[in-house]
Amino acid sequence: MPTTLHNEAAIAGIGQTAYSKNSGVSELQLATEAVRNAIDDAGIHPSEVDGLVTYTMDSSDEVEVARTVGIGDMTFWSQVNYGGGAAVGLITHAAMAVATGQAKNVVVYRALNGRSGQRMGQGVSGSLISSDLIHWSWYMPFGLLTPASWIALQATLYMEKYGATAEHLAHVAITQRMHAQKNPNAAMHGKPMTMDDYMSSRMICEPLRLFDCCQEDDGGCALLITTPERARDMKQKPAVMRAVTQASFEGQEQMTSFYRDDLAALPEMELAAKIVYEMSGLGPKDIDAACLYDAFTPEILMQLEAFGFCGKGEAKDFVTADSLTLGGALPNNTHGGLLSEAYLHGVNNIAEGVRLIRGESCNQPEDVEHVLVTSGVGVPTGAVIFGQA
Repeated sequence: MPTTLHNEAAIAGIGQTAYSKNSGVSELQLATEAVRNAIDDAGIHPSEVDGLVTYTMDSSDEVEVARTVGIGDMTFWSQVNYGGGAAVGLITHAAMAVATGQAKNVVVYRALNGRSGQRMGQGVSGSLISSDLIHWSWYMPFGLLTPASWIALQATLYMEKYGATAEHLAHVAITQRMHAQKNPNAAMHGKPMTMDDYMSSRMICEPLRLFDCCQEDDGGCALLITTPERARDMKQKPAVMRAVTQASFEGQEQMTSFYRDDLAALPEMELAAKIVYEMSGLGPKDIDAACLYDAFTPEILMQLEAFGFCGKGEAKDFVTADSLTLGGALPNNTHGGLLSEAYLHGVNNIAEGVRLIRGESCNQPEDVEHVLVTSGVGVPTGAVIFGQA
C-alpha cells in the first residue's frame, strides 16, 4: 500500500466539449460528451471505468452520467467542494482510489452552463446559497457580494504593499490572450488584446478591470485517471502525477479569508507548494511550465510567490519580463487559461497540463519534463506536478 501518491497515478485520457456562451443543451449532455471523449481518448471501453468524481456544484449525478455513457459497475465515486478549489481535489481523490485498488479507471468531470445558466460570477448576488452565508453575511453590508469583490479587497492590499500596478496585471491578461490566439477552442480565439484594450476596459471592482476577470462559459471537461502501469497499455502518452495534494489553511473561508496575519499572501497555496515539492523531490527550478489557477489576474502574481518562482513582492517584475510567455522562464496557461480559453472551474487547466506533458499544446514549449497545475485561489485548494512516464 503506497504511503504517498508519488508516481502512483496518471492521467491517460482527456475529453472536452466545445466552449461557448450558449450550449443549447443540458449540463448532463455536456458531462456525458466530455466523459465519453475522455474514455475514447484513452482507448478503452466505458465498461472498463469503475469510478467517477465530480464537484459538489456539478448538477450531473454520477449514476446519471454512468448510465448515459454506458459505464457498468462502479466501486468508487466522490464529490469535492469549494468550486475551483476542487479542481486538483478531483484527481487527488481519483489517484487515491486507483493507488489503493478501490478502482481501476476513474473519470473526473465538470460540466456547466456557466453563461446561459447559473452564472458563478454573480456570487451571493445571484443564487449561490450555502453554509458560507454565515460568514459572507458579515461582508455583504459593505458590498462584498461577488467573487470579483472578494478578490479585489485582497488585490488592493497586495498591490499597495508591493507596488504592483494595473500594467502588471495587464501583462498576465495580455500574455494569456496571446496564447489563446493559437487555440481554436478558446473563447477569445481571434480576439487579440493590446495594452490599450486592457486599460480602456471597464472597471468591474477596483482594481479589477473586465479583462482581469475569467470567462463565463458553457462546456464540459473530463479526465481519465488510472495507474501508470495500466496507462502504458492505453492509447495516449500518460501524464504521471509526481505529487498531488489538497490544502486548506487554519482559519480558511471561501474566498473571504480576511482575518489572516497577512492578507497579501496565500498560506493555503504555500502549504500546497510545500507538500508537492516534498512529495515529488522537485523544486521551482524543476518546473518547465505551469497552469496556475487564473480566475483573476492578481491571483497569478500571488501564486508565483507562493510556489517560489520569485520572492515576495517580486512577481510584478517576473511577469513584466515576459516570463509567462512561450519562450519565458515559466510558460503559463498556454491554452489561454480561465481568462481566455474558458471557465470550467479549473479542469480545463489540468487538461492543458496533460497536453504539455504529451507535447500537444497549441503553444508547446520545448523540453517539458514537469508541469505544475493549481486549484482555486482564496478557497481550500490543491496542486499537482505532472511528469513524463
